[in-house]
Amino acid sequence: MPRFVQPVPTPADPYTDDRLLRSWLRRHLGAEGDSAAAGRLAALAADVAGPLRAAHADAEAHPPTLRRYDPWGARVDRVETSAGWQEQRAAAARHAVVALPYLPEARARWGAAARVVQHALLHLYGPESATFSCPVAMADGAAALLSLPDVDAGLRDAWLPRLTSTDPATAITSGQWMTESQGGSDLARSSTTARDAGDGSWRLTGEKWFCSAADSAMAVALARPEGAGPGSRTLVPFLVPRYAADSPLAPAGSDPAAPAPGVRVHRLKEKLGTRALPTAEIGLRDAYALPLGDPGQPGLARAMTLVVVTRLHNAAAAAGGMRRGLAYARAYADAREVAGGTLGASPLHRATLGTLAVDAAGAFALAGHAFGLLGRVEVGADPQAAAELRVVAPLAKLATGRLAVAAASEYVESFGGAGYVEDTGVPRLLRDAQVLPIWEGTTNVLALDVLRALVRENAAEPLLARLDAAEDLARALNPALADAVAGATAALRTAVAEVRADPTAAAVVAGARGLALRMAYALAAAALVEQAAWGDELAEVAARLWARRWLRGEDVATDAHHHLETLC
Repeated sequence: MPRFVQPVPTPADPYTDDRLLRSWLRRHLGAEGDSAAAGRLAALAADVAGPLRAAHADAEAHPPTLRRYDPWGARVDRVETSAGWQEQRAAAARHAVVALPYLPEARARWGAAARVVQHALLHLYGPESATFSCPVAMADGAAALLSLPDVDAGLRDAWLPRLTSTDPATAITSGQWMTESQGGSDLARSSTTARDAGDGSWRLTGEKWFCSAADSAMAVALARPEGAGPGSRTLVPFLVPRYAADSPLAPAGSDPAAPAPGVRVHRLKEKLGTRALPTAEIGLRDAYALPLGDPGQPGLARAMTLVVVTRLHNAAAAAGGMRRGLAYARAYADAREVAGGTLGASPLHRATLGTLAVDAAGAFALAGHAFGLLGRVEVGADPQAAAELRVVAPLAKLATGRLAVAAASEYVESFGGAGYVEDTGVPRLLRDAQVLPIWEGTTNVLALDVLRALVRENAAEPLLARLDAAEDLARALNPALADAVAGATAALRTAVAEVRADPTAAAVVAGARGLALRMAYALAAAALVEQAAWGDELAEVAARLWARRWLRGEDVATDAHHHLETLC
């Protein structure tokens, strides 16, 4: 009797098969802008389904290693990565995954919506990039920080073109050296110091505990200038060259790929997931650094420019991973035979996949809305968009991160025993998803950030105004949908008033996570309603089921089963 081998078809094209993505682009870019973006997105999708899928597998199979010494005993601290990782690096540059919103021709063609196109690129590229989406995120954040007008023009001219290059031979990425073992997300406890060298440069000394993309050519590090006061606000972001090639302190004749003087890689992290991504503990001993902005002024607010961008990338990674996981689960269900038919024909399994599709649509809408706001802030200096983005960035990140972990668990389960076997690649979906609620602020850390925004910056007003407008749009679509949005909005108004009345009350602080999630779920409903009102049938179905599931707490399994073909 021949041994049965389960055929596993590859998912459909990630661009042409994603109807919500394509409809979202048509709405935000217009017919001409959508047509202009289509070739770029189709080319990336073809690479993703071909060479980049193979590069992803190679990078995951050959994680980075740290070589501390050369054959003669010299300390080299060289992070060695696979050919697949290098191919991901080259592809990110070729396809302008970082560069696009900074390119003059992109801004001339799409204006503020260049960030919408970039979000589409990330949605396609990220899920099978072996987490090269992480250095992509930090390179984008560093580019945004360097673009600020108070950053020295010479420093900007030296590094921004490299971060935004589309030539793999010259493009670089950035690391992000912020957290320290004694503080983690509590940046006020940071002990890294900065000493003025007197020539415009500074020397950094300290220990950084979680440094992702440790092979990048530069990093943005937080440090406290000598004489600065305590707390987090007085920290200043500095650009630290990672290699001798870019450090004026390197002796003549140094190997350009050697670590910059004063930068030491202690070890690479062994992590639950994102194993292809080199993450290190790094020590700084009088390392050469350049301030990003005036080092005499509190710099945390400047550094938040980078953090907002990386939080949005985190949301895009979550939503993109949910969509790609759904595509794999759907393809497997259509091929797997059980009980006399395919798994995909089972009403129960269809209901599971349909519910996951609703969650993926909500996550996509949250991330997409956030990128749209970022573009309006950067290109049009839109004050309303800036006010809304202040609260949307943490909301989108925290909600999508949690949704992605729950979805990944379901995707692993949908493959049965094969989903638990490492060499199928399926377990990686869950291992990698778990970083999403942690990196750039845990759910609780972000929930407290939302509280601060509500109290100090009146950040609820633009969000509540959007929800009010969405209720009006929903009335023309479905009365029950409008009632769900209206009910959620009224409850949020009451909760916001309670927060403002006594923001330090134990009940307010203890309820911060629940409030932030309810705000995010309502915002996702509003974003889907706006898309549905434009004429998108998929978004209309997703909005109705999302509102029932997340605003009213109802079981939507039966309707999700009936609408599976519409949803995915």
